[in-house]
Amino acid sequence: MASLGGVSCLLSLNACTNMLLQRAMQKAPGAATQTTTSVENPRVVAFLGDSLTAGPGLSMKETFPAVIQQKIGGRQLPWIVQNSGVSGDTTTLALSRLNWALKSKPKVLVVALGSNDGLRGLAIDEMERNLRSIVTRAQGQMIKVVLVGQQLPFNFPDDYRTRFAAVFPRVAREHRIPLIPFMLEGVALDERFVLEDGIHPNAEGARKIAENIWPVLSTVLKQSIKNPSMVR
Repeated sequence: MASLGGVSCLLSLNACTNMLLQRAMQKAPGAATQTTTSVENPRVVAFLGDSLTAGPGLSMKETFPAVIQQKIGGRQLPWIVQNSGVSGDTTTLALSRLNWALKSKPKVLVVALGSNDGLRGLAIDEMERNLRSIVTRAQGQMIKVVLVGQQLPFNFPDDYRTRFAAVFPRVAREHRIPLIPFMLEGVALDERFVLEDGIHPNAEGARKIAENIWPVLSTVLKQSIKNPSMVR
């Protein structure tokens, strides 16, 4: 059974994608041509992430990818969001399921990974190799990639924290992809925006994450509509 955008389908993933796009693109009667074209050529933006993306403790409509979908719908952009977040995912685990995440043939992939690698003290070099592999494989399928930067709490050794944070801008620069500096800006360590565990965002925190991501992502989505073949 395929699940996409909070809807479980007994259909193929592509069929599910088309169905969701029809829902997301409902407009005034005068927009019928654009809606038909979009359904025939669905544009999917996939979020490959961990629990921060999956949204434990939240309903599907409260997760930050769902808030991004609301922004897309409000601006009548021809995109649907696929939440491919899995709680506990490291970059190694995400790399192993990448083919599954790309079955819907997304045009844009937002990579929001690395937090669990850092929190578990895993090798930074391995994390960087995994991120590069994800980016390279996606670009090889003509998918535009957006990388989300991560940071570690201050109770980690300074050297480890610094080397960890430096991976994301380096990968983005060398692969020539957009970077969202820190998705938890204004959310981390603020009890107003996190659940009782002090880590995962609550509904308001998810909205703030979406606000952090939207300026960069919206530019990419609009550019990709104008130039569908753009991957860099």
